[in-house]
Amino acid sequence: MDEMNRGRTSPPPKKRPNLFVRFLTFLVTLALVLGAVVLVANYDKLNFDSIKRWFTYRNLSRNESGQSESFSFEGKDASCFAVLDGDLLVCSATNIRLYSGNAQLYVNQTVSMKDPTVRVAGNSALVYDIGGKDLFVYQNRTQAFSLTLEEGQEFISADLNSQGWLVTVTQESGYKGIVTVYDSSFSPQIRFNLSSRFVMDAALAPDSKSVALLTMGLDGDTFQSRVDLYSLDRTEEEADPDWTCSVGSDVILSLRWNSSGIWALGETTLSIVAPDGTLAGSCDYSGLYLKNFSLEGDGTAVLLLGKYRAGTSAELRVVSADGSTRASLPTEEQVLSLSAAGRYVSLLTADRLDIYNQDLEIYNTLEGTQGAQKVLQQSDGSTMLIDSTTARIYVP
Repeated sequence: MDEMNRGRTSPPPKKRPNLFVRFLTFLVTLALVLGAVVLVANYDKLNFDSIKRWFTYRNLSRNESGQSESFSFEGKDASCFAVLDGDLLVCSATNIRLYSGNAQLYVNQTVSMKDPTVRVAGNSALVYDIGGKDLFVYQNRTQAFSLTLEEGQEFISADLNSQGWLVTVTQESGYKGIVTVYDSSFSPQIRFNLSSRFVMDAALAPDSKSVALLTMGLDGDTFQSRVDLYSLDRTEEEADPDWTCSVGSDVILSLRWNSSGIWALGETTLSIVAPDGTLAGSCDYSGLYLKNFSLEGDGTAVLLLGKYRAGTSAELRVVSADGSTRASLPTEEQVLSLSAAGRYVSLLTADRLDIYNQDLEIYNTLEGTQGAQKVLQQSDGSTMLIDSTTARIYVP
């Protein structure tokens, strides 16, 4: 046995890990874990949007206040505006134009519309004529889809979601609403011909698996507004909704569906409906008049409420998805425009632009707005300032 082992060499003794290296590894791991915990716990307080703005606007010439050189656009007094991927979309009864931030014109389309309205979701913009026959979708600075209704039909409403799916609500003889859902390639997927209740609006689920309809009809002796949900994995002959949720007798002005639920904003009450059909929350305006609003914030709605329809005295209120007031702020100045996007709320007055976070704490203030009459907030914190003939980007 000794002879057999004589030619073998014993393995070298194992080196014990250096205590300093082990301690250093422990410290690095601990720092990474603590950093991750702090990042998660304070995510809402941290703001990386300034970095995003730097990359987005690094080639845009701006003055010391952060405003770019203004550019002229062609529009009418009744024009509606939207920001699409940093570009300005201007819609009037006779024309649709899309401008870059440095005034390059990408879309210049002649139209004939009665009451144009615009909706932006993701990288798509929807323009349609309320009470008319024309609808357009724009993506990548060009027209991606258009639809013209036949004689005897007209658009009541339309909606896009962030996946590019489209829903239209149209009216024609014999029905109280026709709802058609299109996929992201604008191929029709399903159509509902409804005759029991009037369909006033529609909103697509963020995952494109269902559609919420705002309907009105008689419940007893009174008209009631209701949110009805239809899953899209059904046949067109199945006319009954999956569930319904009453939102009272209020006149609903706007319907939105985001990750926080289905928001139905009325003249006197804001209702938030959960995806399972239960009423997740509501906010009563307590007799105040709704002067302005935005449903484009992350999980919040922004309301401008006043004791009187006219006058400057008002309250700016941020409402959470459970209907509770997250923050409120009194104002005694004439508000020219209100806009919200992402984590920001912007309030434009005659001589100042205030940008708040969702707790209504000042994020940035611009003194001297050069006669701007409208502000469009963007989710990265930048804004588009617009007057009657010119527009410019403001980067905090």
